Amino acid sequence: MKKILITGAMGQLGSELTTYLREIYGNTSVIATDVFSPEKDSILLEGPFEKLDVLDAKKVMEITKKENIDTIIHLAALLSAKAEENPHQAWNVNMNGLLNTLEAARVFDTKFFTPSSIGAFGPETPKKNTPQTTIQRPNTIYGVSKASGELLCDYYFKRFGVDTRGLRYPGLIGYVTEPGGGTTDYAVDIFYEAVKNEKYECYIKKGTFMDMMYMPDALKAVVDLMEADPSKLKDRNAFNVSSMSLEPGILALEIKKHIKAFKMTYKADKIRQEIADSWPDNIDYSEAKKQWGFKTDYNLESMVKDMIEKIRLKLNITS
Repeated sequence: MKKILITGAMGQLGSELTTYLREIYGNTSVIATDVFSPEKDSILLEGPFEKLDVLDAKKVMEITKKENIDTIIHLAALLSAKAEENPHQAWNVNMNGLLNTLEAARVFDTKFFTPSSIGAFGPETPKKNTPQTTIQRPNTIYGVSKASGELLCDYYFKRFGVDTRGLRYPGLIGYVTEPGGGTTDYAVDIFYEAVKNEKYECYIKKGTFMDMMYMPDALKAVVDLMEADPSKLKDRNAFNVSSMSLEPGILALEIKKHIKAFKMTYKADKIRQEIADSWPDNIDYSEAKKQWGFKTDYNLESMVKDMIEKIRLKLNITS
């Protein structure tokens, strides 16, 4: 990767991935874009930034050509809970935005990355040790768009030879950006509330297991996959990846080791709980390990310790 275009750069993943890639490839080599404009003191403005609506196919083409892009990282999307509030908009952004960026990749012969999600699975998917290749019948518009996106990327690879690659992300836990409407966002909210108020009301029921990954591991996985030998990638557009399978109570107990007074209660949100219930409890990511050497650096203990330290620093809270 030499000249990288990122869409959705102001999102939870995009904001951190932009910084991460600039540290590796250089500030001027990573063009951040988003439909919104960042604040004047935003770290995104430490390198090139352009306002871009991915539904504007002409402008997607113009920026890709003007910046001589060789890699497109397409992150712009509506997440699970937000998508359920407006299914029509979610389909438009998640699918037409993907199609526009894939077309730019085809025309200008760029590498292409877009994340899928455990949301691409559904109630009929095996919930334990979910295989890399299995039944996918999602029952949310977010899941439908992600499963469809996997197929569309496969099509562009097989039909046009576009070097498409992707990861089925679990819930991502990070401290830099506030949550953006995902079902697994409780696993970020809980840290902020624990540090600020020593309590949290969880919208996911006790005992609901979902896969999670700490953001540094999620960022590293993008680079590892994009730099991997393409001849070894059999499942190139939807690799299962994860670090840990968690339910809210496990996370709360680990937080309590660092914040003794922390208490958690439960008040399940109907929509987000139904989404969570349709997803796997834990997934099998052995194919990612085998095909391109996927590995993580953080476990539950090291992640919780680092999250609490970083959020205290961010909020200027000393104890």
